Amino acid sequence: MKQLIIILGLLAFGSIFSGLIFDLPYSEKLIGFGVVGLFLVVFPIFSYYRWKNKDPKDYMLTKENLEKMREKEGDERKL
Repeated sequence: MKQLIIILGLLAFGSIFSGLIFDLPYSEKLIGFGVVGLFLVVFPIFSYYRWKNKDPKDYMLTKENLEKMREKEGDERKL
């Protein structure tokens, strides 16, 4: 999965940079396809890969998480 993300990212960035560098009649399309590929293909795959085994509730500011943060901050001040 990691190699797929890297390959697709390099292809998207390569398309963008080749559209910017080379003066071709379809260079704007290269830039557009690179941006679309990056944001509609690479980013969702990367997000899924990074978040597939994690619970989003651990990263939300709920009462329980705020209390844990306050307790942890109090413990660090005692040291």
